[in-house]
Amino acid sequence: MAFKRWLPWGALVVVLVVALAVGAGAQHHATGLDAHVRRVASEVKCPTCEGQSAADSNAASSQAIRDDIRTRIQNGESDRAIRAFLVSRYGSDILLKPPARGVSSLVWVLPVVAFVIAVAGLAVAFRRWRVRSGAAVSPEDQALVEQALRE
Repeated sequence: MAFKRWLPWGALVVVLVVALAVGAGAQHHATGLDAHVRRVASEVKCPTCEGQSAADSNAASSQAIRDDIRTRIQNGESDRAIRAFLVSRYGSDILLKPPARGVSSLVWVLPVVAFVIAVAGLAVAFRRWRVRSGAAVSPEDQALVEQALRE
């Protein structure tokens, strides 16, 4: 009887595990040249489009960047060397992920600082609330409570 009760749950777990294995395996097997070009191009902005990567854009400039990336990968250049070339050609603004130096380091530092300040503020607020809740009860207040309970 207990076996019939757990059978659907067991089947669900098996299906879930198989689906996750197939999904994870499909992502790891996409390591061909096209996937490599797409991965590098997804780290670079389209020079003519606003808010799109060179991998997602259909603009001619993005197609030229993807072709250049493909050629450089076929010639054996590393991803870092390809990004360095694109930065030397277009400037550091071509990268979707800004480098963490100079003024652009604020992009990386400010969210962390804001989070730390928020957590510290919450800690101070909780400490103040705890101190307030420990207020002493006056004899007059105690007498009022006892009278209300008797009625």
